[in-house]
Amino acid sequence: MTRPSTHIWRLLKWGRTLAKHGALRGIEADPNTPSPVKRLARIARFGTFQPREPDYAAAFQDIGPAAIKLGQSLATRPDLVGDAAAHNLLSLQDSLPPVPFAAIEREVAATFEQPLDTLFSHIDPEPVGAASIAQVHKGVTTDGTTVAIKVLRPGIRERFARDITTYEWAAAHLEALGGEAARLRPALTIANFKRWTNRELDLRREAASASELAEVMAGHPGYAIPAIDWDRTNGRVMTIEWIDGVKISDVEALEAAGHDRKELARRLVLAFLTQAISAGFFHADMHQGNLFVRADGTIVAIDFGIMGRIDRQARQWLAEILYGLTTGNYRRVAEIHFEARYVPSHHSVDEFATALRAVGEPMRGKPVSELSVGQMLDGLFAITRDFDMQTQPHLLLLQKTMVMVEGIATQLDPEINMWDVSAPYVRSWIRDELGPEAAIADRIREDTQTLLGIPDLVRRIEERFPPKGGAPEPAPLPDVELVWERRKREGRGWLGYTAAALGGGALVWAGSMLGWLG
Repeated sequence: MTRPSTHIWRLLKWGRTLAKHGALRGIEADPNTPSPVKRLARIARFGTFQPREPDYAAAFQDIGPAAIKLGQSLATRPDLVGDAAAHNLLSLQDSLPPVPFAAIEREVAATFEQPLDTLFSHIDPEPVGAASIAQVHKGVTTDGTTVAIKVLRPGIRERFARDITTYEWAAAHLEALGGEAARLRPALTIANFKRWTNRELDLRREAASASELAEVMAGHPGYAIPAIDWDRTNGRVMTIEWIDGVKISDVEALEAAGHDRKELARRLVLAFLTQAISAGFFHADMHQGNLFVRADGTIVAIDFGIMGRIDRQARQWLAEILYGLTTGNYRRVAEIHFEARYVPSHHSVDEFATALRAVGEPMRGKPVSELSVGQMLDGLFAITRDFDMQTQPHLLLLQKTMVMVEGIATQLDPEINMWDVSAPYVRSWIRDELGPEAAIADRIREDTQTLLGIPDLVRRIEERFPPKGGAPEPAPLPDVELVWERRKREGRGWLGYTAAALGGGALVWAGSMLGWLG
């Protein structure tokens, strides 16, 4: 177990990097920041020269790979880090200098436990991309198929594990301070971040996600997922079909190739809605570098390390919220927030509906180009504070992806109206999933499952309450406390006393330092 002193040392070291880029200024100025956090920020920036304008993205880039991923997650949390920081973090590029090709060759050969020439006839030494977790090389398999080979950076799993333990420690202590810090639920945010990154650090899971998404989108024309080469894929290496196409961000190349940009934008939005609302399983890293357009106009997605899931009940709520906002039915949107227990029941549904109207009405009927996403988020986060609405971490990936999709769609078609594109799809889904026929089908399915479960229930009851006869039941055994458990409970032993003394001394020293600095 990592010692508290180690966590504090790491936090101070990272804080000093943040301070050099001016990234602690907002923390100290925010009235919601707990006093102990402000004191630690002062210690971290002591003696540094801060730039006039904070550069949060550069600070996270300098700290390292885990911080880059964390920074990208925080870019969707202006409620947690502030609007200026969130906007700046959107520019954070997940890129690092590539690992030398010799190290990549050794890693691939070691993980497959066989020479490379038995798997690939050629691998380009120059990577096509080098990110914080892995880098990608173009290659050709021994059977002549052109593929992309994604390889984890050597030692990256261990480095992420070390840094995340400190994130967890810091988040738990921050949340324990109560107030606004507790409402924002940083511990749960870091728990979700840990789950997402652990998934990215196992390339078998990424390959499985790509395969599952391909099944989900099989009936959606004009949107494709590359095929996985399972014989050349394991936890540290993933081999996937090579995609030839134009990056969806290259508007000039799309125009030159004769693609219909308005149609691409509409199809991208509908593909996202199909994944998020119909399937509840969506590609949560749909930024411009991960989407290509083939010559036939098909949109192809890559990089499936970050995926999102939403259960059926949450999808129903989400669909009704989106439809309510598009039609101006703010009362129903407010009711859903109370039904989902997003908003505590002691608040007024009508008051919450009015607050939603204040945010939603300025957006309706306008193209995205005329909307201020920053102002909209300001309004929404103000509502969450006023109505004690806790952050919903399971929806954070969805929010992040919606922002990405909106940005790409706007670049393709500046006049697109996201509400107009979404409304027919959402309306159709609600009719199919929440209409009378769907309700009857759900009831039949639930009742049938209950009936089929009765025999198993009877067997479990018989096991718990067997009929009389047979061997007598043994008498209950006494609950004896083991000696080492007693010693542990009473804190006996020289190690416990030593640790307590050292810990107490450290706290006294830290308290005096913080009091002097405060």
